[in-house]
Amino acid sequence: MFRRDPRTRATWRWGGAIAAILILQSLVLAGIFWVTATNNHRRAIEHILADDCSFFALTPPAERADELRERLARDIHRERFLALFDASGRRIAGNVARMPRPAPDTGTSFVAPVAPTELPGKTSDVARLTLCPLSDGTRLLAGMDLDDTEEALRLTWQSLLFGLLPGVVLALGVGLVAGRRAARQVDTVRLLTERIVSGDLSQRLPVSARPDSFGLLCAHINTMLDRLQMLVAEVRGIGDDIAHQLRTPLTRLRAGLERGLREAEDRAGFEAVIDRGLAEIDGLLGIVAALLRLRELEDGERRSRFAAVDLMRLVEDACDLHRPVAEDRGITLHCACAPVPPIEGDASLLMEAVANLIDNAMKFGPAGGTVTVGLACDAGVPLITVADEGKGVPPAERSLVTQRFYRGRRDGTGAGLGLALVTGIAELHGFTLYFAPEGSLVAIRCGPGRP
Repeated sequence: MFRRDPRTRATWRWGGAIAAILILQSLVLAGIFWVTATNNHRRAIEHILADDCSFFALTPPAERADELRERLARDIHRERFLALFDASGRRIAGNVARMPRPAPDTGTSFVAPVAPTELPGKTSDVARLTLCPLSDGTRLLAGMDLDDTEEALRLTWQSLLFGLLPGVVLALGVGLVAGRRAARQVDTVRLLTERIVSGDLSQRLPVSARPDSFGLLCAHINTMLDRLQMLVAEVRGIGDDIAHQLRTPLTRLRAGLERGLREAEDRAGFEAVIDRGLAEIDGLLGIVAALLRLRELEDGERRSRFAAVDLMRLVEDACDLHRPVAEDRGITLHCACAPVPPIEGDASLLMEAVANLIDNAMKFGPAGGTVTVGLACDAGVPLITVADEGKGVPPAERSLVTQRFYRGRRDGTGAGLGLALVTGIAELHGFTLYFAPEGSLVAIRCGPGRP
């Protein structure tokens, strides 16, 4: 059995839906026009009939018959019906032979057959009539012949039909073209998603130089795919870095355990092997904890826990925490803090960032040197600075030291995640981390931009 292509079915569905909407719109507009035209004709006739009733109501009874004949004489097209009837229904004057049966309510217009008296060869006609009671008990029957009105409405109806037929054909054509275009656009997105699911993240949707609404949507999808490709590349790179960084300490741990087991001869020897192994394991756990910390910062979930932070107290606490270590290393730790406005942030994360900068300064600064921690306002924005007496990070490496696992100084210890954590914390808060043009000063500006 022949099976229609799904894309063809989609095209017909899209095209049929659009064509149906356009046809329905055309029919609604035609109906509104037809109702408006018929109502306008009816209201025009009713206005003429109301004028007749008002005129004869104001005319003295003795003059009504003469006025009626004069009006009929001026009706050269023989389209007016006027007749006076007494209370018993007997005609007094006019061009209508008898009252319509049954007699309708007075004051409203109606369509009924009449018996004309001044139309040769015609004994019956259809007119819109109204019956008006007069002050002397007589009644005025006023009406308008509907032949011209029906002819005008017939021409209007024919015009609507002639206009609807090409409109329907045009709606079908536009619906088919629009449906094919919409189905083609949807099919383009579908094919793209199939390639992406298969692993090809380099695919992008075409966007014209002057995009329409769908083109703008394609541009947003391409931006999303760029971000997705970058994140996937980062995840792959991080996985490779983790494997590379953990391979060396794991290999060293295994070799140390094997050597220690072979060389240990007593309980003290075995305990020393275990202690060294535990130290290596602690280092590996520190790397894993730092990576999990970075992952938490990238999610940005901690923004919901932001609160007012007193930076002066936070920086002083960080200095107090590191003074014992600085004294053991023969380093002078100097803390100079000035009052600054409170900021919104996570106090524990900001403490971790400042602590990392102080630890790096003590680790890479000269032995017996001085580490200076400062807090001040720069153009109304709090500025945290940490400096040692060393040469600082070379300019060529400043864009690299904030990346994961980068260690520019091979004689140092650690996994190369400290400044990456500081950068992540600063970005989470919308702050800026930068290095001074010269020297070893590193600063966190608690706001966007650089001084």
